[in-house]
This record gives sequence, structure tokens and C-alpha cells, in this order.
Amino acid sequence: MGNKTLIYKQKVEDNLKESYKHLKRLNIAFKELENSYKFTIDKDSFESILESNQDLAYSDQIIYRFSKLQDTMGAKLFKSVLLYQGENVNKPFLDILNQLERIDIVNVDDWFEIRDLRNEIAHDYNDSDNVAINILNMIYRLKDELENILNAITILIKK
Repeated sequence: MGNKTLIYKQKVEDNLKESYKHLKRLNIAFKELENSYKFTIDKDSFESILESNQDLAYSDQIIYRFSKLQDTMGAKLFKSVLLYQGENVNKPFLDILNQLERIDIVNVDDWFEIRDLRNEIAHDYNDSDNVAINILNMIYRLKDELENILNAITILIKK
């Protein structure tokens, strides 16, 4: 393995470590909420979350960690994986996703769903309970896909 490859591998490992940190904290917050609420949550459950400072903090942590995880993966991890694979990353992001899809790391359509949810979060979700409920439920549904992507990358760099 060349020096450049080792450097790129270390970058992938660093980005994976950061991503797994966000995923772990996301899962911890969901686990805490699942002690009191059944996911997917409904309006009554969400109103109860809003009435509890602790539960509200967990829901905020979920949203924050999901956003950080998606940002880290999209802005850092994916490019570092392709660099490690010896690929050019000076191209549009869609081309990067297509390359990752070809090596069975990510499904492009699934990633765009994740990215769209991240963009929705960037708007003020506190204005609408229904939007906030939808965001929490979508994160709950999509977190496994994020974990699958991280696990696929982990397997790839161990080859």
C-alpha cells in the first residue's frame, strides 16, 4: 500500500469515526425516547414530548445528530472513500453518488431522500407540529439506512 493510500485510508477511518459518533448519539436519544413513546410517534406523543424538557432535549438531539451525520457523510466521508479507491472526486456530487452506488455503498435515490430530509430540517421545524412529527418519524425510518452505508464503507476499507 502506497503512502498516499495509507493517508486516504486514515481519512476514511477518521470520517467513519466521526460519523459513527453521530449515529451512536442519535441512537441513544431514540432509545431514551423509546422508553416512553412508541415510534412512529403521533400527535399526542409529540405533545407529551413538548411538555417534557428532557424528552424535548432528546428530540432536538435526534434532529441535530441526524443533520451532523448526513453532513459528515455527504461532505467528507463519501469523497474520502473514493479517494481511497483511487478515484477522482473533482466532479459533481451526483457523479460521486453514482460511483458509490456502483460499488454498493449507497443507493442514490435513498441518499436523496436523506438529503431532502436534512434540507427540510434546515428550515424551522418548530413552526409546525406536523412537520416536526414527520421529521422525527422519517429520521427513525432512515437511520438504519445511514448505518448500512457506514457498515458497507467499514467492510470496504477492511478488504
